[in-house]
Amino acid sequence: MATAADPAFDTETLRRAVEGENPEILLSLYTDDAEFRIVDHTSQPSHPKVLRGRDEIARMLEDVYSRDMTHKLEQCVVQGDRAAYTESCLYTDGVRVLSESMLSLRGGKIAEQTLIQAWDE
Repeated sequence: MATAADPAFDTETLRRAVEGENPEILLSLYTDDAEFRIVDHTSQPSHPKVLRGRDEIARMLEDVYSRDMTHKLEQCVVQGDRAAYTESCLYTDGVRVLSESMLSLRGGKIAEQTLIQAWDE
């Protein structure tokens, strides 16, 4: 649990990174040993895709932000050592993506993230 001495999670940096499509800045919000779980129609809840550590997370972020699409941070809520946010994305061909993330924070950084996403087909 966060204490008064713990740094706060920087939601404005999250917004700038997501909407500015900057994977390096976004990666700076993760702990070195962060774990990132992804659930969608290809990585279902019983077998989510799990990325461990900043190197694996960096590769995924670089792939996502290299695509021809826009990203918007719709909402973000922080309470103690937990945070959640909604992100919407739009490919140039009109395909929309919506994701919801739940975060566990440590020292103001993301230690664990579970992302659930869906997209137009």
